[in-house]
Amino acid sequence: MKNEAEAATQQVMELATTYGMDVVAALAILIIGWMFAGWAGKKTRSALTKSQKVDDTLVPFLSNIVRYLILTFVLIAVLGKFGIQTASIIAVLGTVGLAVGLALQGTLSHFAAGVVLLILRPFKIGEVIEAAGKIGAVEEIGLFATNLKTADGIFVYVPNGQLLGAAMSNFSRNPTRRIDITVGISYTDDIPKSLSAAQQLMDADSRILKDPASQTMVMSLGDSSVNIHMRCWATGGDYWDVLFDLNKGIKERYDAEGISIPFPQRDIHIVEHKKD
Repeated sequence: MKNEAEAATQQVMELATTYGMDVVAALAILIIGWMFAGWAGKKTRSALTKSQKVDDTLVPFLSNIVRYLILTFVLIAVLGKFGIQTASIIAVLGTVGLAVGLALQGTLSHFAAGVVLLILRPFKIGEVIEAAGKIGAVEEIGLFATNLKTADGIFVYVPNGQLLGAAMSNFSRNPTRRIDITVGISYTDDIPKSLSAAQQLMDADSRILKDPASQTMVMSLGDSSVNIHMRCWATGGDYWDVLFDLNKGIKERYDAEGISIPFPQRDIHIVEHKKD
């Protein structure tokens, strides 16, 4: 029994002597390589962010590519410490990559979609888009998904495949946007006076563009109101402020002009039946 224990101990010592340094070196390469990959990714992101020649949209994508490439070389170096030949490593990685690719076809399709999005550039960092039923500002275009931030501060994670495979609206791409407001007036009110008041309100706002010119018109004859339509153009940055101010201003202007804005009302008629 004692001889068996001594033999086992000696075998362990031989293995530790033979492979111990390789294991330590492999762990050191793995740890240092992992830290270096993270550092290199951050430095790449920082350098690209400062460069005026690189679009902000490409920064996250390129920095992640650098990080994953370094990690790949680190993995090859670690396996090489155990005597595995580089050609064998590449063959193994190719086989594993094929198996993983078949298992993760959806994920890889998102990666391919991300590359296409970076080429076509339907949106950039900071632009406001509507995608997957959500509206938000683009914060980052990653390898597999795009991060959005909604107006109320919610983080939205949208896979790139969904962005590429469906219709998408970009609210920031064009420099100007049209504002449309419809307000109803009573059938007894003066239509020319109402149109003039709405037009004067828009003409007095310096944020509203002169070209294309603002317009007022009778849009439709509703069940209980004549619907006056206001149409004008503003820059993308002024859109919401102008919209809110016009809604408030037209109500105040019509009140001052004695023009009524009808609201739904219900007349109740009570019929009394006399008992015989």
